[in-house]
Amino acid sequence: MRKVDGSDDEELGELEDKTEALTLCSKRTERARKKQAKKTKKSGSQSRDLFSLPYELFLEILTLLRPSDIFNLQRVNRAFHGFIVQEEHRIARVITSWRYVCLEKCFRLPVLMEDVDPSIHTHVQSPERQELLVIHKKPYQHVQAPDPAEICTCLTCLLRWSALCLIVDFAHWQHNLDIGEPIPMIPRGKHPEWNQILIASNAAIVRKALRSPLWHARLLEAHLSSTTRSIRRHAANKGNKRRRFRMSKEEMESGSDLFLERSGPPSFDFPFHRDNYYMLEAYLPNRGWSAKFEKWMYVPAEQHDMDIQYIVRWAERRREAATEAGEQANGSQRT
Repeated sequence: MRKVDGSDDEELGELEDKTEALTLCSKRTERARKKQAKKTKKSGSQSRDLFSLPYELFLEILTLLRPSDIFNLQRVNRAFHGFIVQEEHRIARVITSWRYVCLEKCFRLPVLMEDVDPSIHTHVQSPERQELLVIHKKPYQHVQAPDPAEICTCLTCLLRWSALCLIVDFAHWQHNLDIGEPIPMIPRGKHPEWNQILIASNAAIVRKALRSPLWHARLLEAHLSSTTRSIRRHAANKGNKRRRFRMSKEEMESGSDLFLERSGPPSFDFPFHRDNYYMLEAYLPNRGWSAKFEKWMYVPAEQHDMDIQYIVRWAERRREAATEAGEQANGSQRT
């Protein structure tokens, strides 16, 4: 074997590494490169165009959206999610103030028991009083009964709970009503599993609204959609000569309920059964038309406080009556 000595190394000179990376030219790598470039460009453009705006301007843009749009935007990325969660109360309040002027006063939230004075809990949840409310707590086929440990069971809060549950259930059956497909009827006394699952799901959505103003606004959006669809559906029925709310195409597409502030038919009767959905156009509880002032008068938000005061007085009268009966019993025993 030939030996290489030092003189040969000197003749060859210093070795230089000229290895170069292979250029990948397959269609797959080209598609991946374009996809990554598009994703990077979109992310950078999104951040530059929106989050670079002044804070108040960005917030005002969001308040022009529908609640459903806000929820979709919240799923875009962490930055949007964090911002919307942080400003949820403010965003929901502004959206509701101009989109759902009427519905906000018709569908107020029931009060959570944790927000009721603890000293009154025993009066509100007393068995004697719960028996008096059995007619209002009787479970409907389309509304799940509220949990007395979760929400206040004064008359006002019970009615508010039922009205909110009705929003979700009425919206669920809009497709059937639009295409003329009958709503499944449930025989009296029967509790099919599909219906129990449905009303439990409806109640879960309402519970979200109890703690999230954005979910409450989303319920109002859903009911406005159900109402406009119902009015349009009945207006198309030339044989239906009943009085109804006047609604133009522009008003229907505006996403605002201001047209419901005009005079119209009474709309506060509670649909006790899904059969009522077929003829229901606008369910707007907690208001009545004043001929004197020529406008709708709404049940005040303070009605819950009035009910609580009534419950306290009722408990005091029962306690005084029990004390008086005990004293009379003791007196008769002595004689």
